Amino acid sequence: MRKEIVWSPLAENDFANILAYINENWDEKVTNHFIDLTDEIIEQISFNPKQFPVIHKKEKIRKCVLTRHNTLFYRDSKFQVEILRIYDTRQDPDNLTFK
Repeated sequence: MRKEIVWSPLAENDFANILAYINENWDEKVTNHFIDLTDEIIEQISFNPKQFPVIHKKEKIRKCVLTRHNTLFYRDSKFQVEILRIYDTRQDPDNLTFK
């Protein structure tokens, strides 16, 4: 059964920033590829949210590597999947927060 996908404001902001960076440094084809890849992975997660490893048991946060530079963090609940962050791994990991 497919679960509803809900984006946190942080994840929406992350995604917009990544797209802006890609647009600035590459062409539309690369941007569209990243959008398609992200959509495809999120669709997979909506059907099978437990397919990626838990990285924080207490908070029930899971991690999915989108590209070598971008990682998606999400939380699975009974009826929905919350996309928490899409994090650029080139950033300082100490700055990664989920709230």
